[in-house]
Amino acid sequence: MVAKQTPLYGWYGDDFTGSTDTLATLAERGFRALLFLRQPSEAQLAAAGPLDAIGIAGASRTMAPEAIVAELAEIGRFFAGLGVGLMHYKCCSTFDSAPHVGSIGAAVAALKPHFPNPLVPILGGQPNLGRYCLFGHLFAAGGDGTIHRIDRHPTMSRHPVTPMAEADLRRHLAAQGLADVELVDYRAYAGGGAATALAPVRTGATQAILFDVAEEADLKAIGGLLAAALTDGPMLAVGASSVARAFAAGHPKEIAATTAAEARQRGGGPLLALVGSLSPVTRAQVEAARGYAMLPIEPGRLLSDEDYAAQLQAATLSKLGQGDVMLVTEQPEGAPAAAGEVASATGRLLTAIVAEAHLSRLVIAGGDTSTMAIRALALWGLSYRGPCVPGAPLCRAHSDDPQLDGLDIVLKGGQMGPPGFFNDEARA
Repeated sequence: MVAKQTPLYGWYGDDFTGSTDTLATLAERGFRALLFLRQPSEAQLAAAGPLDAIGIAGASRTMAPEAIVAELAEIGRFFAGLGVGLMHYKCCSTFDSAPHVGSIGAAVAALKPHFPNPLVPILGGQPNLGRYCLFGHLFAAGGDGTIHRIDRHPTMSRHPVTPMAEADLRRHLAAQGLADVELVDYRAYAGGGAATALAPVRTGATQAILFDVAEEADLKAIGGLLAAALTDGPMLAVGASSVARAFAAGHPKEIAATTAAEARQRGGGPLLALVGSLSPVTRAQVEAARGYAMLPIEPGRLLSDEDYAAQLQAATLSKLGQGDVMLVTEQPEGAPAAAGEVASATGRLLTAIVAEAHLSRLVIAGGDTSTMAIRALALWGLSYRGPCVPGAPLCRAHSDDPQLDGLDIVLKGGQMGPPGFFNDEARA
C-alpha cells in the first residue's frame, strides 16, 4: 500500500471550485485532507503524509459520457486500491448536468463497480450554500438571497451549457440513466423513518436513494445512517459537499483551535484576480471592486490572435508592479461560444503571467475557468489554509516549482460570495 494509512474518505470533484469546498469542509472538521489536481503519484502521496481524506479535482462537469466513464473507471480503481470507506462523487450543489455533458448517471455507472455496498446515497441539498431539497425537488438561493426552484432560478435555469429545466432530481437523474431512485423525504429524520427505509437496501440489490436536505440538522441524521450502512462495505455517494458534512457528523474528530485571521494571513506582493464567470452574482462583484487595475479579455481575440495574448501578459505584469490586478473576460453579445476553448486559452495566459510574477494571492472566479486555469499551472495539490466565503476557501498550492509552492489560491464559483467579495474577503 502506497499510503501510510488507509484514508477514511475519498472524493472526486466534477470541477475545481466544488472540490475545494469539500476540502474545506473536511479540514475544518479535523480531517487531514489534501486535494490532488490529478491522480497522484507515489511520490506525491508520500509527500502529503498520513491523510484521513484524499480528493482529486476533475472536470467531468464539462465532459461527454464516454469521457466520464473512461476517466472515472481508472479513478474508481485508484480509490478502491487505497481502501477508502466512502467514495464521494462531488457534483455541483445545483446538480447542473445533462445526459450529453456532465452526466451524473455516467459517473455512477463508472464508479459503482469498485464499491460493493448496495446503498448509493444521493444528497440533494447544502443549506450553508442556500441549497435545499424538499420532497425530491431542488431549490437554490439567487444572488439576492431569494430562494428559487432550480428550474426557475434566474441563473441556473439559463446556464449556457447545462440549463436546469427539471427541479425533481429523480426525474433529472433518470434522464441520465439513474432510474428507480427512491426518496427519503425530510419528515423521516425526526422519527427514525429513514433507517426503516434503508433496511431493504442493506439486504438486497443495489439501490440509489435520494435524501432530502432541508436544514443542517438533516445532515447529522443522514451521517448517522451512513456510518451504520458503511459496515456493509465501501460505499459510493453522490452530492455536493453536504456528503462530507454528513460523513463528518457521523465520524466526529477533535478540531484544533486556530483563528481565521491566523489561518489566512496574507504575505507581501500583489493579488491577481481572473474572472471568467458570466454569472450576474460575479459580475456585480466585479462592478463593486475597487483598487484593482482592470484589464478586459476579449474571448474572440484571445482564441485567434497570439499577439493579443502576449499584449495582455505584458500589460498584466506591468500593472502587477503597481498593485492588484483583475483580468475580466468580457460578456459576449449573445450566447457564449467555445466556452471550453476560451477557458483553456485563459489558462495558458495565466500560466505565462504567473511564471514571471511574484504574487501573494491568486483568485479565480468561474467553475470552468478555475478548472482549466489551475490545471494549466504546474501544481500537484491544494491544502486548506482558512475560510474565505462559504463554498470558496483559501487554499495553499503544492508544487515542485518553488515560485508556485505555498501560493495562496481562492477558487470561487460564479454564484458564491457577497457583493464586496473582491474588496474584502479576497484580500483578507
